[in-house]
Amino acid sequence: MLSEITSFALCGLEGVPVEVETDINKGVVSYDLVGLPDTAVKESKERVRSAIKNSALYFPVNKITINLAPADIKKEGSHYDLPLAVSILKASDQLTADTDGIVFLGELALDGALRAVTGILPILISAKAKGFTRFIVPKGNANEASYIEGTEVYALESLREAVDFLSGEKLFKPVEHRNFKVTQSLRSYNYDMSLVRGQKVAKRAMEIAVAGGHNILLAGPPGTGKTMLARCIPTIMPDMTFEEALEVTKIHSISGELSEEGIVSLRPFRTPHHTATTVSLCGGGNVKIHAGEISKAHKGVLFLDELPEYTRRTLESLRQPLEDRVITIARAGGAVTFPAEFMLCASMNPCPCGNYGSSYLTCTCTPAQIHKYRNKISGPLLDRIDLQVEVDGINYEDLTGESKEETSTQVKERVERARAIQRERFKEDNVTVNANMGEKQIKKYCKLSRECEEVLRNAFETFHLSARARARIIKVARTIADLSWSEEITPEHILEAASYRSYDTSSL
Repeated sequence: MLSEITSFALCGLEGVPVEVETDINKGVVSYDLVGLPDTAVKESKERVRSAIKNSALYFPVNKITINLAPADIKKEGSHYDLPLAVSILKASDQLTADTDGIVFLGELALDGALRAVTGILPILISAKAKGFTRFIVPKGNANEASYIEGTEVYALESLREAVDFLSGEKLFKPVEHRNFKVTQSLRSYNYDMSLVRGQKVAKRAMEIAVAGGHNILLAGPPGTGKTMLARCIPTIMPDMTFEEALEVTKIHSISGELSEEGIVSLRPFRTPHHTATTVSLCGGGNVKIHAGEISKAHKGVLFLDELPEYTRRTLESLRQPLEDRVITIARAGGAVTFPAEFMLCASMNPCPCGNYGSSYLTCTCTPAQIHKYRNKISGPLLDRIDLQVEVDGINYEDLTGESKEETSTQVKERVERARAIQRERFKEDNVTVNANMGEKQIKKYCKLSRECEEVLRNAFETFHLSARARARIIKVARTIADLSWSEEITPEHILEAASYRSYDTSSL
């Protein structure tokens, strides 16, 4: 007898329907699985056999042929176990219930228990878009599946429960939908801007960077608070919308990095070690293409501490994603595009000993050593960092003083006002923040007076800036104007924006 059960394959972040077709006939006892299955799917044979037997069901001793259609898409992962088992039970007449329109996902243990799998959220979103609304998933994926409205998801514990539910012997309630705002309100960050003493210039630059979505570089001696400042960035970013949370969660879901709450409710803060490889940062893989750190930082922050310590090849791989905000990983088996809209925050020492330019410490490096150290960061990459800020040490009185520092909540309010101005400005453009403006938007929304052009010309010639750097100064000036509630960009805005380019390698 022939049976058909619906499951889904993942191609990057998109789900593709897969029909599990099982045919059981008389003949030499065999179990043939076709349709481009990977090793994990091929090994499902013994898991499925043991799970069926240990669920008080019968595994047919016949010629079994299973096809995963469409046959030209590679099937990866262990979530095909459940649809394979149900398909065999239907083909052997042990299950006569109607399974049309139900999507089955789940890995089976040898005793028939259902184990959680990765990628449930992107599969549910894709399946819903294709008209599927009923799902049977492992109980361990219940929280992840509970945020998708308009679906009927049954989170079960075992194959036996799935059979009892389908045959009508037991009733199960679908997963109760959860409220994202409630989940988000229960989470908080461990850092706050008020914990960072002094560093007014760096804090101001950070506020500008977040308000306009600009990249930022913090350079200064060790122990001046660069890392702590970076960790405060998510605390002043606007809260994620539900749509943004779903985008981020899809990436973390396929990577198997979701917490028990089943959704990423706070903006990601990814900080890979400087020994990270290009593949780990950008994504890739020989068999299955995985998302890299820049995609896991989508809608959040990618923090690269000790920037010159990363390999040149790894740093150069960031140039295209910083411009396009997506990254396409191409391999012999195909290509996958992952989103990569992140805010880059980098930190570095100004020299090998770390004390160059410090008001409190003496540098022991030679000019040649300093030049070699800074040249580890290429000009084209530095060109893509909008704000380059020098962070100096602070004295003991500043550390122990009673002066109150602004909290992240206070700074966040100003950032959100500036973001609201940008949303209104770009409502007819495919742009979200000032940093994403193209030449068309710059000409339309960043008209400069004669005085502004003169200030910009002086900065351009003094720092030997590129055309890209000029455009980025204008974008930063537009953000500074938004924070000042100014419709026009003034010379003061241009001057402040240009002051954040003084660390450009061309001026060393």
